Amino acid sequence: MSEFTGQKVVVTGATRGLGRAISLAFLQQGATVVGLYGGNVQSAADFQQECIAFGDLLQLYQCDVSDYAAVEELYGHIEQKFDTIDILVNNAGIRRDSVLAMMKEDDWRRVIDVNLTGSYIMAKFAVQLMMKQKYGRIIFITSPMSHMGFAGQANYAASKAGQIGMMKSLSKETAKRKITVNCVSPGFIATELINDLNPDQLSEYKKMVPMRRFGTPAEVADAVLFLAGPKASYINGAVLDVNGGL
Repeated sequence: MSEFTGQKVVVTGATRGLGRAISLAFLQQGATVVGLYGGNVQSAADFQQECIAFGDLLQLYQCDVSDYAAVEELYGHIEQKFDTIDILVNNAGIRRDSVLAMMKEDDWRRVIDVNLTGSYIMAKFAVQLMMKQKYGRIIFITSPMSHMGFAGQANYAASKAGQIGMMKSLSKETAKRKITVNCVSPGFIATELINDLNPDQLSEYKKMVPMRRFGTPAEVADAVLFLAGPKASYINGAVLDVNGGL
């Protein structure tokens, strides 16, 4: 029996990259995973097929995390089915890179809407369910860009810095109810989020990492499972870096 057996876990951006690895890790530990995905229906179908051995432990739903009404409706369904949840992993995130002076307003707003506002909406309804049992774990997947900043990523950096600020405040609001709130901050991880970078950029970024390699999604998932488990019961309002020393 795993420490997560029987627990209910909501993961956003659950079918690709880091979200896929996090979802798999929880499934392998016996948890029920409610996985949310955005627009990539094929990836969701592929992931569902890949996880067929887990049966009903994986339940996928298409939902835009920045759509307040859609998320509220989804949580109503979750409450009706499970009554409460134990863990929320706010992983959904997008990039639309451009230097700020040339950045389209829509690209600014969409990144903030998904990465930051989506985290707020998901966390708001999660807290309401967790308060019913006076227990919960909320984990935001943020980024070193929150404090480093890269040229061409003002929108992404702002959204990730906002996540940390929100986490710090929320962690103080929920602590008395035994709901901890933390961030995992992955550095350069080998996922499709960096696939659009050219080879020269990838080489330069790898040189920035003291360990001289990119991390794996499984290494990030291990950090998430630690913060979500009972051994992290006194860790609250923290940022756990998984970045090879970046």
